[in-house]
Amino acid sequence: FHSLGPPPATAPAVPYGSPQHVPGTYQGAGNYAFQAQPMGFPGGPAVPPVQNQPIMQEGTIWMPIPPSIPNCPPGLEYLTQIDQILIHQEIELLEILTGFETNNKYELKNALGQRVYFAAEDTDCLTRNCCGPSRPFSIRILDNLGRVVITLERPLRCSSCCCPCCLQEVEVQAPPGTTVGYVVQNWHACLPKFTIQDDKRTDILKISGPCIVCSCCEDVNFEVKSLDETCTVGRISKHWSGFVKEAFTDTDNFGITFPMDLDVKMKAVMIGACFLIDFMFFEHGGDRNQRTGVW
Repeated sequence: FHSLGPPPATAPAVPYGSPQHVPGTYQGAGNYAFQAQPMGFPGGPAVPPVQNQPIMQEGTIWMPIPPSIPNCPPGLEYLTQIDQILIHQEIELLEILTGFETNNKYELKNALGQRVYFAAEDTDCLTRNCCGPSRPFSIRILDNLGRVVITLERPLRCSSCCCPCCLQEVEVQAPPGTTVGYVVQNWHACLPKFTIQDDKRTDILKISGPCIVCSCCEDVNFEVKSLDETCTVGRISKHWSGFVKEAFTDTDNFGITFPMDLDVKMKAVMIGACFLIDFMFFEHGGDRNQRTGVW
């Protein structure tokens, strides 16, 4: 950070950058620090917008706050500057020790390791432990001011491949209450297939996974393709996390790549697709054998 130099004689003798309260923050994220928006001197001269600088809180560096962009949903400006997102699910000690299913929490980072978003599941205890990974969920994705910028809504649907009339789906809202797209599972006898749709249910992209979703010592890739599936435009990858973590926890690491110039709304929908894939294929406690290759 560059020093701003001594303040003018007319400036009040108060510390610069006093944090202001951020209204409407989501409380379900727990005790996680979010970057406060600093205020300048009341009535004083203009100063550089230091809120655009990354800060260190609890060992985490945030991605710098981008400027507002016309016609871009608030909070999605970050996605205009990146072509890759890394998603790290946090380890829940209570879940490891007791097997009691807790709300999932995730960090979303850019390729430099700077946190872009924080995601927290908001599902009641009965639903989590009775429905397991097939449960309906709401996942709220927060920016570095603690504002909910994306909401993922998954309804309760049959998870059997023998029921093609009632397949999995996630609705993506950005901001909450405004639908920007859907992730819809497509029936296939042996391959995991999905369609990314816009807010009008128009098909935009296709997602195709491997026949055997096994993460034994290697990544599992779901290719994001054009509608005719002749051109690959991105990828959702389940990263191998090591034998111990894969065998004894259901915490997962994912990577999402997409074109830099892809519509930010479709980038948000791809994030929703990643969470749906996680719940469908990698959250099953009984799938730990499949995940590690040990039976």
